[in-house]
Amino acid sequence: MTTTSSLIELTKRIHDIVPLKPPVDPASLQHANLIEMPDFRRIPAYADVTDEQFLDHRWQAKKSITRPDKLLDTLRGMVSEEFIRDATKGFAHAPMSVRVSPYMLSLIDWDNPYGDPLRTQFIPLASRFLPDHPKLGLDSLHERADAPVPGLTHRYADKALFLPLDTCPVYCRFCTRSYAVGIDTEEVEKTHFKVDEERWQRAYAYIASRPELEDIVVSGGDAYNLRPEQIGAIGEALLRMPNIQRIRLATKGPAVMPQKILTDHEWIDAVTRTVELGRKLHKEVVIHTHFNHPNEITGITRDAMNKLFERGITVRNQSVLQRGVNDTPETMKLLVKRLGHVHVHPYYVYIHDLVRGVEDLRTTLATGLMIEKHVRGSTAGFNTPTFVVDAPGGGGKRDAHSYEHYDRTTGISVFEAPSVKPGQRYTYFDPIDQLPPEGRARWADPAEHQKMIDEALRGASR
Repeated sequence: MTTTSSLIELTKRIHDIVPLKPPVDPASLQHANLIEMPDFRRIPAYADVTDEQFLDHRWQAKKSITRPDKLLDTLRGMVSEEFIRDATKGFAHAPMSVRVSPYMLSLIDWDNPYGDPLRTQFIPLASRFLPDHPKLGLDSLHERADAPVPGLTHRYADKALFLPLDTCPVYCRFCTRSYAVGIDTEEVEKTHFKVDEERWQRAYAYIASRPELEDIVVSGGDAYNLRPEQIGAIGEALLRMPNIQRIRLATKGPAVMPQKILTDHEWIDAVTRTVELGRKLHKEVVIHTHFNHPNEITGITRDAMNKLFERGITVRNQSVLQRGVNDTPETMKLLVKRLGHVHVHPYYVYIHDLVRGVEDLRTTLATGLMIEKHVRGSTAGFNTPTFVVDAPGGGGKRDAHSYEHYDRTTGISVFEAPSVKPGQRYTYFDPIDQLPPEGRARWADPAEHQKMIDEALRGASR
């Protein structure tokens, strides 16, 4: 037990210490300085909204904007007409449909909408569009090619990806699964994975028939949009299979609508029961979420993550490296530190997949390697994410440093995945506008494309 005298003695000892480093001013610890409540009333549409309404997940869901014209009407008077025209054209050419929560809109700096990192992720601008890379495909990761039944991808030996639905609480511009998530757009006719019990049963049957499968990612779409009874049914079905040892519930919800964790008691209780059932069966059930920028983490986030922490629910984060969002060492270090501060383990940072319509968001592999070097050592190792390339063509996640060959002039890197698909090689392509002039010139000539790929593959062989 600490007494007054022992504290005095401890203080004396501290004063006797010769510091190697001066103590840090607590006010300088940016990762701990959170916005407690967004200033949502500065948006005219929310001027009369109460704190209680704003903190209610039902209000957030009901007021989430799903039409470009309605979104832009909400912003009139806050942004220029030039921005309105730019976004209108942007939505017309975007592969993803729109869905943005009031919470996310309230976190955007509307005095600087062109430069804001959150706007960049959710509202496309035609003026920022770049041509898609010539080697880009709609399903660049070949998830459908590795699907034994609709909505189930089995690529890794012991893990499968289960897509029980195709909707999310918000729609991200950069979604890898833009081939399936959301409604059809002018650019993309989707492959839909609607809630379908018969389709789910086919997935369960396949999973149960494969003794090597131990780990199931429940994604979509987004597990946030599953009803409580659906969470329970999926968890029960998977956990009762003898081969299944781990379930990951994948959701961007904590980043874009943390209110649900605080006020949707039935949903969070269903998740908690699933976690507790897993624990009783000596199996792991965790949440995997998706924060990309430190501005997405507020006092509301902290309260929601504390609730999960109190219930013993592990939360891990998977970020996507994006140009103009988190592609500097300072931003990524702050994100990683802030995640750890609210009990979220930084797990992965993905080098941006080749996704249609968002070439302006992609960075080079070299950028990711540079940022990883700065992040490592800034916090504890278990809170340091691994930077990965999800190898186009179905090679799976590869440590970004593990390339067999990387030509920074042509922007082509080559990866192998011997435990996933032995004997195959996979190429990743940096955005062309980020290459040196010689590389840009070669990509401008279609006759050079295969030559550059062949050169990279030969380089990997050497």
